[in-house]
Amino acid sequence: MELEFNWSRFEDLTTLEFHDIIQARESVFVVEQECAYPEVDGADIHAWHLCVKQAGTLVAYARIFGPGIKYEEASIGRVMTLLEHRGKRLGHPLMQEAIRFTEEQFPGAGIKIGAQARLQAFYESLGFARSSEPYDEDGIMHIEMLKTV
Repeated sequence: MELEFNWSRFEDLTTLEFHDIIQARESVFVVEQECAYPEVDGADIHAWHLCVKQAGTLVAYARIFGPGIKYEEASIGRVMTLLEHRGKRLGHPLMQEAIRFTEEQFPGAGIKIGAQARLQAFYESLGFARSSEPYDEDGIMHIEMLKTV
């Protein structure tokens, strides 16, 4: 089944689309990963939102920030695939589209991510290199990774 990539600024999202994004992010990051933190963090208004759909249903998501918002570089975050859609190899097309768009919007800026440490090899396969020591974020070990141009 074909993937549909939809990019939106916060102000262009419908109320239902934003509801679906928050519901999906909470189900993955707060409930499934048992991280008690404020999912609605105030940063969504500054982000580009990538909703990946299959047959009209949200299956994966990421948000992108320009340079100087999260890091000096552009950044990709809240990368997730909904539980019922894992194992379908959606992570690579999700990240490839996020990288393509970020590099197109912010040429030459580089891309920095705060990745779960267990996913280091996955992000390395996409051209990222580890740029920090592991650190604990909400009870999950993370590392910063950088993709340069």
